[in-house]
Amino acid sequence: MGDAFCTDCKRSTEVVFDHSAGDTVCSECGLVLESHSIDETSEWRTFANESNDNDPVRVGGPTNPLLTEGGLSTVISKPNGTTADFLSSSLGRWQNRGSNPERSLILAFMTIATMADRLGLVATIKDRACEIYKKVEEQKSSRGRNQDAILAACLYIACRQEDKPRTVKEICSIANGATKKEIGRAKEYIVKLLEVEMGQSVEMGTIHAGDFLRRFCSNLGMNNQAVKAAQEAVQKSDGIDIRRNPISIAAAVIYIVTQLSDEKKPLRDISLATGVAEGTIRNAYKDLHPNISKIIPAWYAKEEDLRNLCSP
Repeated sequence: MGDAFCTDCKRSTEVVFDHSAGDTVCSECGLVLESHSIDETSEWRTFANESNDNDPVRVGGPTNPLLTEGGLSTVISKPNGTTADFLSSSLGRWQNRGSNPERSLILAFMTIATMADRLGLVATIKDRACEIYKKVEEQKSSRGRNQDAILAACLYIACRQEDKPRTVKEICSIANGATKKEIGRAKEYIVKLLEVEMGQSVEMGTIHAGDFLRRFCSNLGMNNQAVKAAQEAVQKSDGIDIRRNPISIAAAVIYIVTQLSDEKKPLRDISLATGVAEGTIRNAYKDLHPNISKIIPAWYAKEEDLRNLCSP
């Protein structure tokens, strides 16, 4: 029920929606205010053949431009009440004969989609990873290699190309058992393969410490003021010649910012949140320490606070 203006009652009254007829009726005078209206909500009616099947799906899956004919195929379903002899029947033999030849490709795309969902990646990255994998598969040279590492490497490259990079450790955590070393080798293999196919170098995008910072800060539960200070510090650190991995720099900046706040974070927690070893964070902190006054915003910490920071 809801409220609407009734022309007979000359005021706003409660109305009742008749779903079967599509009519909106005034609850006081019975006037039909709107007839044959279209219900735009989801229609969760079951159209399954079997009475015990509660699947509300009434259409096929979406088309995929990376598959032949959009990935649409015909499936001969098993009739109700049939036994296992169906596969040996003529219909069953036709079903086996007409099985989708791209089944392995579809399974690979499903695995990439699952890994992307576990990392919270957007659809454009998932689609780019599927596109890269199809190019690799067309070369027919990846047989005998670790398939999980190949799929994970495709996702890693797609993240880099879409300017949403993830660390190798993050990719490794959803790679179904593939190690960092295997993913690294698979990445090098795919890049070389694509360079040969395209006849030019593969653009991977440049990694900056700021690409990882907000996600790391979120993992640590840092407040907005500390996150803002860390972002400014990372931007200023780009102008300083520090020959360190951007991920290590991001971890070191987070360590500095948290030590200057009331919510100090242990080095161990920062290491777990960023995936950077504690010794690596200490070395990056040692490199940043002489330039702390240049990178830490003045509004966040005073000179005295910076001097009181522990020496590396």
